[in-house]
Amino acid sequence: MRFPPYWAKGKALGMGPLGQEIPYRCWRWSDTSLEEAQSLADEAARQLAERMSAGGPPPNRYGYADRPLREEVIQELQNDARELSAAVTRNSYGCLVLNAARVMFIDVDFPPPQTGSSLGGWLGRLLGRTPPPSAADVEQAAVAKVKDWVSDRPEWALRVYRTRAGLRLLATQELFAPEAEATQSAMQQLGCDPLYLRLCRVQQSFRARLTPKPWRCNVPLPPVRFPYADARAVASLERWQERYQSACKGAATCRLVDVLGSSRVHAEAEPIIALHDQLTRIEAGLPLA
Repeated sequence: MRFPPYWAKGKALGMGPLGQEIPYRCWRWSDTSLEEAQSLADEAARQLAERMSAGGPPPNRYGYADRPLREEVIQELQNDARELSAAVTRNSYGCLVLNAARVMFIDVDFPPPQTGSSLGGWLGRLLGRTPPPSAADVEQAAVAKVKDWVSDRPEWALRVYRTRAGLRLLATQELFAPEAEATQSAMQQLGCDPLYLRLCRVQQSFRARLTPKPWRCNVPLPPVRFPYADARAVASLERWQERYQSACKGAATCRLVDVLGSSRVHAEAEPIIALHDQLTRIEAGLPLA
């Protein structure tokens, strides 16, 4: 897992496409000191300003591709060997996220629902058109696909959860290296979201969101991001958290659908399952957010 404790933002002036002076900013990180992070950030900003001033391409905005996630670590879990097995972080939009070093979570997104059209409803039935599948049908088909996969691999043990946008699978029978070819292959076969697959490989961990997305609870995004500039920024985040946590009381993040295959649960997976199921409120019977 990659969560450096030190982050700094560098700034350098360069020229824009119309000859105007533009400030360019870059975040960089360090495992050892804030000074090293600042030095790296200043150099990155200088290089970016030079490249953009010379008419070079803009940087890749997909942050998962080549750098650690800039997230505050809220809680850490250790295994019996006192190694870090999981960490709870706060992501850029304020949700708590479980990051597991070797306990595999798999994110399976459903296709976007078909929006209403002129051939939907009674007109579609009149013309003999097949109506789009319901949410229940889509879920049933996705779970059936997972069941078929596990039936050919009885040594596997999968907990199947329903999320707002799809399924979350949790393999419990053994531990996995996120970047290993066998791990990536199994995730692909189970229909894993390609961006999530890439994230796991680059970040060397598996991720599962624990709390609802703010906009699904009618809460704006947090006013500040980690690292926080000063005590005033921390106070601003704390006020936002109070509102967010209050709104989350009416929602859950996922619900347990089924437990498939073997009953084996690796010792390192047990506390991670317990924390996940508690914070996602799988038995609350509330709307998923």
